[in-house]
Amino acid sequence: MTKRRGEPARPGLLRRTGEWCARHWLAVIVLWLLALVGVLVANQQVGGSYSDDFSLPDTQSGRGLNVLKAHDPAAGGTSSQVVLHAGQPLTAYETQIGQTVSNLQGLPHVISVQNPVPPGAQPPPGPTTGPLSTDGRTAYITVRFDSNPTSLGTGYLHQVDGATADLRGAGVQVEYGGALGELARPVADDRSSEAIGFAVAIVVLLIGFGSVIAAGMPLVTALISVIAGVSCLGLLAAAFTFASVSPTLATMIGLGVGIDYALFLLTRHRQNVMDGVDPVLSAGQAATTSGRAVLVSGCTVIIALTGLSVSGISFISKLGVAAAVTVVTAVLGALTLVPAMLGLVGRRIDRYHLRTPVAETPQNATGEATGGWHRYAQRVERRPWWFVSGGLAVIAILAIPLFSIQLGHIGDGADPTSFTDRRAFDLMSAAFGPGSNGPLTVVVDQSAVPSGDRAALSGNLTKALTGVPHLSSFTPVQTTSDGDVLISTVFSTNSPQDKATTDLVNNLKDHVLPGAVAGTAASGYVTGVTAAQVDFLDIVARRLPLIIAVVVGLAFLIILVVFRGLLVAVKAAVLNLLSIAASYGVVVAAFQWGWLGPALGVNGKVPIESYVPMMMFAIVFGLSMDYEVFLLSRVHEFWELTGDSKAAVAHALEITARVITCAALIMVSVFAAFIVSDNIVVKMLGLGLAVSVLIDATVVRLLLVPAVLTLLGARAWWTPRWLDRILPHINAEGSPEAEPAQASSSAR
Repeated sequence: MTKRRGEPARPGLLRRTGEWCARHWLAVIVLWLLALVGVLVANQQVGGSYSDDFSLPDTQSGRGLNVLKAHDPAAGGTSSQVVLHAGQPLTAYETQIGQTVSNLQGLPHVISVQNPVPPGAQPPPGPTTGPLSTDGRTAYITVRFDSNPTSLGTGYLHQVDGATADLRGAGVQVEYGGALGELARPVADDRSSEAIGFAVAIVVLLIGFGSVIAAGMPLVTALISVIAGVSCLGLLAAAFTFASVSPTLATMIGLGVGIDYALFLLTRHRQNVMDGVDPVLSAGQAATTSGRAVLVSGCTVIIALTGLSVSGISFISKLGVAAAVTVVTAVLGALTLVPAMLGLVGRRIDRYHLRTPVAETPQNATGEATGGWHRYAQRVERRPWWFVSGGLAVIAILAIPLFSIQLGHIGDGADPTSFTDRRAFDLMSAAFGPGSNGPLTVVVDQSAVPSGDRAALSGNLTKALTGVPHLSSFTPVQTTSDGDVLISTVFSTNSPQDKATTDLVNNLKDHVLPGAVAGTAASGYVTGVTAAQVDFLDIVARRLPLIIAVVVGLAFLIILVVFRGLLVAVKAAVLNLLSIAASYGVVVAAFQWGWLGPALGVNGKVPIESYVPMMMFAIVFGLSMDYEVFLLSRVHEFWELTGDSKAAVAHALEITARVITCAALIMVSVFAAFIVSDNIVVKMLGLGLAVSVLIDATVVRLLLVPAVLTLLGARAWWTPRWLDRILPHINAEGSPEAEPAQASSSAR
């Protein structure tokens, strides 16, 4: 319908939604609480569990496993070790070990069980890789399952405990390695991390705003949104397999953005109320201004997270989806629940305070901006090159460790000694060498080789495996019952997480095995858990540049479409890349170099988990858009109003610096609180995300961005005409429609 001349513009959807929620605050809050209870109950009743079970069928290890399953099902599946240790030779416990093997064999999903101490067994005379140590006091039972035990739940673990009870009763130490060890890890309890993050957030908000209600509201709304989001994720987990770290990651991201989004709306609303605007109208105005920035930022975060699907690895793609779920609920909470809470408190938002509540833009009696941020903005405007040089120097120093980054898989040896898989790792390493914790299975499919040539092929394989660098030993080459497949178990000289083991796997599949089967129709494969982890690492390393290109490209387009400035978009992409590089450097120094290992509760130096950089990149690039959009929207708004580009930068910095600083400190505290987790990947993500946000909100957003925009001047907002015509028009922070300052309303 065409608007008549002189007819007032119809308020936008966000404004109408904000005003309606503020006016009908009771209904909105009740609906949110009912929805929250509903998804909580549904998740309890039909919600799924989380598992790290994932497959790579199109890789070398995946094809090798399929060959094993086809020709020798007992050798396929997922293997785990039940490690035994006693103060005397285990041959004294033959009866109990035999009974335990029989019990394990009777469990569901078990394909085969290897008895390390059969009747009459004696410790080997020399060094061995198992299953019985030279002193006879350590052994391991190899159990093969038709599916990954981590997907079978804790109830299955109780059955395994029952099967090994006789050995424990006889005084034998029993520990679980591999997938069984992962299943036996304590269930992650993130309540302490959440409590720490909330406590710091309360302190920051009270100091930053001085208002008790203003400090509590973002926390309450964010908590409700996150609980709802994690419950929805649990319902999704009933239909899809999500990694065990998924709920922790979703909680971490949801709390961070949820508090930030609520804070952005609350800050605008408080200033409006201080200026005399009716609370209901103010809530609608905040929803159509800061709320629009929240919507753009939230969509950017979601796009960045779903961009992980470009990796082609469902494990990583689903981690992105898990985090995106709580971002969606955080956006919905900010646009509906926050306005409802604002309507509930009305003008009483600053009634309870610890000091005089601080306005968004402190002013003197003549209306001029005052305060430290105003003086800081003036200094940036006078000496932009100093700030650019200082910011780049800080980032360059922090990014130095990045050039030595080593991607890999964090092994059980880095876990706390309270974990059974860590104790199993230590027992295996001491008795059989560190490579025993990650055996490799060499598979040669000779089904297409004439029977007369197979004996020579077996000899060639034995010869090829002899003297390979980083290979400590290998079992004699055996043939499956149908004679079509050759099998040998290979052990590295190093632990599974060591770079030497990765080099060994790549050498075996790229050079050793192709050389052994050269001139024949046979195919060679390296399979097993460790080989699959190396294949996973290779895929991630190959596709990380693609992920970076996609996410950076999408962020560039969003900034370009929203702010119509080509150089602004280029600046955003480049500076975000620099801040992420600096955060990568800190993570490498902390974990890989071991600078913070003991302080973080990590045993020794560990590689950077292969998918952490990819996850960090998508998350940080998305989260950085919160502050980018929030700051640029104010710069753009003032520039369009005055045409003074330098004054616009100073003005935006004055009114956003305090909010960005408070929001960043809160998000940093939320992320950093997860460093206390026992999960090393969670520690790594927590530290990496905390450092990223800190760098982005200080060095980049409060130092480099205003300095670069000052140097660019009006050129920052230039866009070629032909490009401007084809780009859609999106207003990131809509202009509030004029309203009477004291319009009547049902608000308090």
